[in-house]
Amino acid sequence: MIMNAKNFDNQVRLITKEGFENLRKKLLKLEDKRPYLVDRLEHARSMGDLAENSEYHSAKEDLEFLDRQIDESREAITHLRVAQNRNDHSRVLLGCRVKVVADDGKQIVFMIVGDYESDPLKGKISYSSPLGKALFEKRVGDKAMVKTPNGIVHYKILAIN
Repeated sequence: MIMNAKNFDNQVRLITKEGFENLRKKLLKLEDKRPYLVDRLEHARSMGDLAENSEYHSAKEDLEFLDRQIDESREAITHLRVAQNRNDHSRVLLGCRVKVVADDGKQIVFMIVGDYESDPLKGKISYSSPLGKALFEKRVGDKAMVKTPNGIVHYKILAIN
């Protein structure tokens, strides 16, 4: 079943298969670091007076930060669903590479991805971003309008793959 972005605005979030695998790998790396930080904290604690033990406070902060990252990653994984697009390149869907032309004639190529993998500087645009929402499920030749701080920009879809 192909899910559209509108079905998930307040529920489960979509992610590409690649993005999900990257998030899982990140979680495993974070979990692998935890024993080292626990040992570091225990070693610092054994040094005596905790009130003025900067190594202890540093290790404690690092462990708390790592634990928050682990919790956030686990929570994200729980609420993410990998998009199943079955290589459908007839419409703009998660995982598609899209080529558009803007009003000013500038052509842009980017990939539509989930929120957790969005990175505009690397050409990865979230399906829930204004541009992602405007283009989602449209076809080659379709036009979309996006409100930006500098005004309205119109895009035309040139290619989907």
